[in-house]
Amino acid sequence: MKWFDPVKGFGFVVADEGGPDILLHANVLRNFRQSSIADRAGVELDVQRTVRGRQAVQVHVIEPPEDSAQTGLADLEEIDPEVIRAAPLEPARVKWFDKGKGFGFANTFGDAEDVFLHIEVLRRSGLADVQPGEALAIRVIDGKRGRMATEVCGWEAAIRSRE
Repeated sequence: MKWFDPVKGFGFVVADEGGPDILLHANVLRNFRQSSIADRAGVELDVQRTVRGRQAVQVHVIEPPEDSAQTGLADLEEIDPEVIRAAPLEPARVKWFDKGKGFGFANTFGDAEDVFLHIEVLRRSGLADVQPGEALAIRVIDGKRGRMATEVCGWEAAIRSRE
């Protein structure tokens, strides 16, 4: 992914084989059940040629950027990686998220307690932003400052990963 701007409603993908950039419209991304995608994320998609250039028509897979593991989040670095991996994916909805501040909160189904969402966790998960009310699947741990997400994905993507 070269870049994606959810406010503008589009972005561009650079193809592995080169050539002109590929337009990725927000509607195509929404059909994949995501509202954003992180810069430098890997993406598999179907492309069609149009009179205006190459355009994505369907997203199949989104992979976090290769350098996402290097983005530090001190709260997660102090927790055993096995504990993080063992946390189940839980259905959740975004309560609010402020990209400028770099954080927000979600609530898991059936639990009113807030779950902290950090922008670095979104980036590690291949996302750039989330919207209030958006359905997600998140892995949650009890951190030193309360419940926090360690991984975030669109609900549909979580369902597909179980199949």
